[in-house]
Amino acid sequence: MSTAEAADPAAAAADLVARAAAWRDEDPDPVTAAEVTDLLDGAAGPDLDALAARFNTRLEFGTAGLRGALGAGPARMNRALVRRATAGVARWVLDGRSTTATATAARAAPGGPVVVGHDARHGSAAFAEDAARVLAGAGLEVALFDRLVPTPVLAFAVTHLGASAGIMVTASHNPPADNGYKVYAGDGAQIVPPMDGAISAAINAVGPLSRVALADGDDPRIRRVGAEVVDAYVSGVAQLATSPEHRDLRIAYTPLHGVGRDVLLAVFAAAGFPAPVVVAEQAAPDPDFPTVAFPNPEEPGAMDALLALAAETGADLALANDPDADRLAVAFPTAGGGWRALTGDEIGVALGDWLLSRGAGADRLVATSIVSSSLLGRVADTAGVAFAETLTGFKWLARAALARPDLRFVYGYEEALGSCVGELVRDKDGISAALAFAELAATEGAAGRTVLDRLDDLARAHGVHATRQRSVHLDGPDGPARARAVVGRLVADPPASVGGLDVVGVDDLRAGGPLPPSDVVRLRLAGGRVLVRPSGTEPKLKAYVEVVVPVTGADVATARVAAEAAIDAVLTDLDPRLS
Repeated sequence: MSTAEAADPAAAAADLVARAAAWRDEDPDPVTAAEVTDLLDGAAGPDLDALAARFNTRLEFGTAGLRGALGAGPARMNRALVRRATAGVARWVLDGRSTTATATAARAAPGGPVVVGHDARHGSAAFAEDAARVLAGAGLEVALFDRLVPTPVLAFAVTHLGASAGIMVTASHNPPADNGYKVYAGDGAQIVPPMDGAISAAINAVGPLSRVALADGDDPRIRRVGAEVVDAYVSGVAQLATSPEHRDLRIAYTPLHGVGRDVLLAVFAAAGFPAPVVVAEQAAPDPDFPTVAFPNPEEPGAMDALLALAAETGADLALANDPDADRLAVAFPTAGGGWRALTGDEIGVALGDWLLSRGAGADRLVATSIVSSSLLGRVADTAGVAFAETLTGFKWLARAALARPDLRFVYGYEEALGSCVGELVRDKDGISAALAFAELAATEGAAGRTVLDRLDDLARAHGVHATRQRSVHLDGPDGPARARAVVGRLVADPPASVGGLDVVGVDDLRAGGPLPPSDVVRLRLAGGRVLVRPSGTEPKLKAYVEVVVPVTGADVATARVAAEAAIDAVLTDLDPRLS
């Protein structure tokens, strides 16, 4: 829209209507084309507000790829957008094969196919098919999954098949109305800058959609893959097992209407565990997620059906994956008859400590993100192994391992229920994490203990590291700008103390340094820390608080109560600054 049009509402409306009509006329999907027609041809004239929501902004391609609500227009997820994005990815892959490619573009492995997979969300199958046809139309070989697959299986397939790149169609744990498009480089890890910039530039250079070559669905360059890749993944995960002698464990499990069930059950069978009992009403893939308000095991109520089944069957352990099975949630029965869900940090630290205890050598590496608990770093130091701290997201955690080929990567995690066990998958993997956690629980059970006992031992050794997250929704088109403004204010005018804990330092991560630049501010506290950042995938501002309280004698319970009270005080002071 020109400056003149912005000053002239009639001109702006005419421009909006023209752009919407032009988009509709090249839309390959009759459903979204009809959506635009209905908005253009209403009885009262064009619905300008609805059109503006779809056409005055667009989904930006970044390190998370694309993710958003399904619907028509460049601000929604749809087949036109997927075709255009894939044309850009194809250009990036081809540039990476060119002897004259720049260092920015040349990040795809030369020669191999592009592997494409999808989950069970609305539109996922059509998006994956369109992506495969665009890639083949550009002259690339494609390995297209012939079935629903979890995200970690797609990530595994990139390296297993020697692929140039990977595309996974999923919105992970987002609401049912959303879908997404995630890109992996040829090394099996998610793309990071400057790869995202190169792909985004290639997408922007795509001309009219009618000029994007589209192969037939049965084009010989499109090879269907399925059971053989899944079987290789299952075998690889089962081989990560370290304690095959301990399998006496009753497990309840839910895939939350997602695509994890069959692969997880196959992994547990291959590793010798009894079959977990599965929540029947959540067992089959269902893109509407009818039994949960929000298909994220972190959300209140999402695990209620699982915990009810676990109690009914006398389970020792309850496990949940999110819909694309890249995250793992865990709960244990308590002495009082209820169930206690572990936080992401508790899962991560327990698994990290456990996996380090199963091996030896200083040539090992564990990693976590800056918003996760600092406890894993202390565990690594005690074990005499290398430790890496990265920006938020597994795109960075995986690359911490790739950056140190001289070390054996043991484990990485982020507090949002993401874990990576070993080097089989270079992304978060809720299925291999589930197997590792089951082994941990079974081994502790054989010794008459629980994982909670192990966490208490870590608290006695290093202090209680209590963590909590606060999310503030910032809806509306100005949400991202408001979130960045909060970070800026905390840098420019930090409080002298938060919750009675002195602020002893402020780290402005926007400027970069040891880590790449990121919209994050860290307040270092006397006895803890606070990090604040905008979400990379949702209209939220996120704050992460950690408080460390030493344990006096063996009284872990008292230290935990004190730590939680300290976090309450910190958040009470912090909340007014987050809006």
